[in-house]
Amino acid sequence: MNFEGTYVAMVTPFDKDEQIDEEGFRSNINYLIDQGVNGLVGVGTTGESATLDHDEHQKIIDILVDEVDGRVATIAGTGSNSTYEATDLTKYAEDAGADAALLITPYYNKPQQHSLVEHYRYVAENTDIPIIAYNVPSRTGINMDVSTIVELAKIDNLDAVKEASGSVDKVSDIYRALQHEGLEDDFNILSGEDSLTLPIMAVGGTGVISASANIDARRMVLMVDSVLNDDYGRALELHYEMVELIRALFVESNPVPVKTAMNLMGLPSGPLRLPLTGMKDENLEILKKALKDSNLI
Repeated sequence: MNFEGTYVAMVTPFDKDEQIDEEGFRSNINYLIDQGVNGLVGVGTTGESATLDHDEHQKIIDILVDEVDGRVATIAGTGSNSTYEATDLTKYAEDAGADAALLITPYYNKPQQHSLVEHYRYVAENTDIPIIAYNVPSRTGINMDVSTIVELAKIDNLDAVKEASGSVDKVSDIYRALQHEGLEDDFNILSGEDSLTLPIMAVGGTGVISASANIDARRMVLMVDSVLNDDYGRALELHYEMVELIRALFVESNPVPVKTAMNLMGLPSGPLRLPLTGMKDENLEILKKALKDSNLI
């Protein structure tokens, strides 16, 4: 599967009792589709997957597939630090009709690089759904090497990586290594760092899986599309229009500021589940200013 464009890492809205707000989730899906996004990710880390039980996890996938109804790509977060659990979740997403699955590298276990390859190989060989590997060392404690990512690109139905190591140099090295193997047209690199999306795409990335697009999908779509259409001048303008807002949306652990911003904007979001809590007062003021400067509140 070719992954190109803007994909939104959606929040999971809760009601006042911290239960899934199904109506709100469906509303957010339609809102984002109306903004022109290429796909939606449910129960990723932005969706507080770590605090959802398996029934809730599956419920979000089912709602996502049902409400989207083929209008854009649907991607289910199905990662786990247990390979067998990740496989079961990925099978569920496949059976539910999701278009792809996003699998974070196993956290806490800290497997060796060759073990990471075997983890993803096992899931891929036991499912048929396109898979995106997710490299986010700040969250997992493990950083996939360039050579590891190239090995993943050789696995059938492992079609992309969401790269959130924070290094544009690393993306350059990944793309060059893929070129050396003749894999650059068969394996996509997606930005997992919203503020680095423009430079990542400039060195070979094809899009973004974005948390900040919950807040400002329209401009993220315009920027990504500008790059894809080789209009780097317009993309640069949009990057600088968004960059302060993006920084404010990551002033505390994601998705705390994103959910807070959505509540301020009147979008379905609701509370966070512990251990995440509300923002510090000084950070909340930074977020409010960024939202006002962006004409979002």
